[in-house]
Amino acid sequence: RLLTSKRAPREEPVAPFPFLCRCQVLLSFCRYYFPCQRWLAVEEDDGQIVRELVPVDEAFVKKDSENEGQSPATLGLEQKAKSTTYTVKVKTGDKKNAGTDANVFITLYGSKDDTGIVSLKASKINKNKFERGKVDEFTVESVDIGDLKKIKIGHDNKGNSTGWFLEWVEIDAPSLGQCLKFPCGRWLDKSEDDGAIERIIFPAELQTEEYIPFVPYEIMVYTSDIFGAGTDADVFIVLYGNDGICTRQKSLCLNKREQRMYFERNSVNQFIVELEDVGDMIEKIRIGHNGGGLNSGWHLDRVTIRRLLPNGK
Repeated sequence: RLLTSKRAPREEPVAPFPFLCRCQVLLSFCRYYFPCQRWLAVEEDDGQIVRELVPVDEAFVKKDSENEGQSPATLGLEQKAKSTTYTVKVKTGDKKNAGTDANVFITLYGSKDDTGIVSLKASKINKNKFERGKVDEFTVESVDIGDLKKIKIGHDNKGNSTGWFLEWVEIDAPSLGQCLKFPCGRWLDKSEDDGAIERIIFPAELQTEEYIPFVPYEIMVYTSDIFGAGTDADVFIVLYGNDGICTRQKSLCLNKREQRMYFERNSVNQFIVELEDVGDMIEKIRIGHNGGGLNSGWHLDRVTIRRLLPNGK
């Protein structure tokens, strides 16, 4: 588990600076490669400042590095295939003083392992997190922890208004094909209820949704090298397989900041996304944008898509 702090193993840094990570560890005369090529920054990527990395075979890295420009993409896909991405939605209750300014954290416990303490720092929906009656959405990425059994959620009781009324937590794991609801309906407040500021919550079985698991795809988007080719719009894609099977429409950027950064003239942008499995053959794609932003017109050169088959190729 890669940490950016030298303090206690389960803690995360309070004020990290954005940086890209590429690690290589030498242990017992054996070289282990832990590809990352992701941001560890609240304002970048999915907002995570701690990532769990799994090693890839050295021969795989050397073989792939022979083709310039392909190594980061291939390693990104390999890494994604070995990890699980959880979408965590948190509902703050609609009660007086229900919101909190404290730092909220969560731990996911599975049948094999747990995620460790993950700070919920970057909400995809609200700038001010955990306000009364609001739902916040976060991304948690981890190596395989098995079937999700329970969660622990709490806060550090720091800030001007620390008490928090938690309504529920919903966790969606597309690669597992499961969406679980964890009802709470209690205070996490030293002056309310039983005074606890952490709670262990189990999923409500009757509210669990199951669907066909998603698979990771590597999507490379090439913007043309002509005047005005770039766009600030929200670019989306749909994949079509055999027998009319298709994915849902997926935005390639996570936020407006990424929309301004990506799809510039003569640029190549890589995305590793989890989508519905359309089979071994992709018959066609539909790609476009919403026409938003200051410069929405876009000249697209080409798109390449890869996925790992069940045998790992």
